[in-house]
Amino acid sequence: MELSLTGPGDLAARLYRALKQAVLDGRLREGERLPASRELAADLGIGRNTVTVAYERLAAEGWLSARVGAGTFVAGRTTPRSAPARPREDARSDGEPDVRRFRFDFLVGVPDPALFPYDAWRRLLSREVRLTKVDTPGYRAPEGHPGLRDAIARHVGLARAMRATPAGVLVTQGAQQALDLAARALTRPGEVVAVEDPGYPPARELFESLGAKVARVPVDDEGLSTKDLPDRAKLVYVTPSHQFPLGRPMSLRRREELLTWAAKHDAVIVEDDYDSEFRYEQRPLDPLHSIDHSGRVIYVGSFSKVLSPLLRLGFLVAPPALMPALACAKRLADWHGDWWTQAALAAFIDEGLLARHVRKATKIYRARYDALTSTLVERGFTPMPGAAGLHVAVRVDGDDHEAVDAAARASVRAHPLSRYGGVHHGLVLGFGAIPVEAIPTGIARLTRCL
Repeated sequence: MELSLTGPGDLAARLYRALKQAVLDGRLREGERLPASRELAADLGIGRNTVTVAYERLAAEGWLSARVGAGTFVAGRTTPRSAPARPREDARSDGEPDVRRFRFDFLVGVPDPALFPYDAWRRLLSREVRLTKVDTPGYRAPEGHPGLRDAIARHVGLARAMRATPAGVLVTQGAQQALDLAARALTRPGEVVAVEDPGYPPARELFESLGAKVARVPVDDEGLSTKDLPDRAKLVYVTPSHQFPLGRPMSLRRREELLTWAAKHDAVIVEDDYDSEFRYEQRPLDPLHSIDHSGRVIYVGSFSKVLSPLLRLGFLVAPPALMPALACAKRLADWHGDWWTQAALAAFIDEGLLARHVRKATKIYRARYDALTSTLVERGFTPMPGAAGLHVAVRVDGDDHEAVDAAARASVRAHPLSRYGGVHHGLVLGFGAIPVEAIPTGIARLTRCL
């Protein structure tokens, strides 16, 4: 019998593990006689006492049984071999990150890491670690750091003309957790949740994973088609400021129709304002939250696009009647986030550094947006209307998945529009991660792949 005696611990511990693993693997079967301790010791070149110690431990745990005058045998306590545990079939997602490196990377939904204000962030984070008292026992409030809630309320008030108070702000681990909390607090398994089509896949997958019946509602030139909303929908998820992935804003008329529909059907609207900070042309329309007078809108924001996804910081602004349930869902999910990081972000906003960063980044992204759209027009494409955010969509003929695969072989990353639903084929091109000077060459390569 060949046994591996490698690993941590003394010889007796290693022999114990090797014999136990042989039983678990089925190499030693129930009722099979083991060599006598003297014989096994001689075969392995170890002391007999070492074998005796291992045998006694296995016998005490029920793996072996010793019979006087007969020997040592594998006991009946064996673990049957079976298939490994598997997740629910509907708990899988196709949203795994693509970690490949591309020479021309039109990755969607990410800011430029080179723009992150590392020096200021290190200073503020170090200061909070030094000054924050941690001698108070227990966990912190699930709603988030009080200073950050206050800073966010003022930030959205100035940047988005919203009526918000610190009591109505809840800090989350990114926008995705905000969507999760809203769904858990407001819907039950089997109830209907409406999403845009085409739309943001992680939101749809999240609602489906919680047992919701997801209804895909088409998007037209004015935004979500309210006439196609199912009457039984309890929650409607929309991206009105910069529709994902098409890019166009929802018209004011359609926003008012959506609010009227929600009041009539006793539904809640989750407004994802994911990258509205970066706007390059017209003044943005007011958020749904700003024109909601009946407490039907949960506003979701994120610092992943503004600063970095690595911070995992987002927030929601909710009507007072919904806050207790949302705070309870947050407490049950992870209680609270990183207190020091939240405190540092509060200081970052209070010192005016966030506003300064947004102004600087907007100029840089504006140059990339202009370079991308003008190059696309020169190459015969028609970018879809929209002048905000970090991506542009264009329609193409033929199979957009095949086009994306061909582009990848030329070291150009793009995303197929059909991946997000809807009826159109096209490409979605992000410009947050690509230098402005690389855009014309990248689009030239991409064009040759179509």
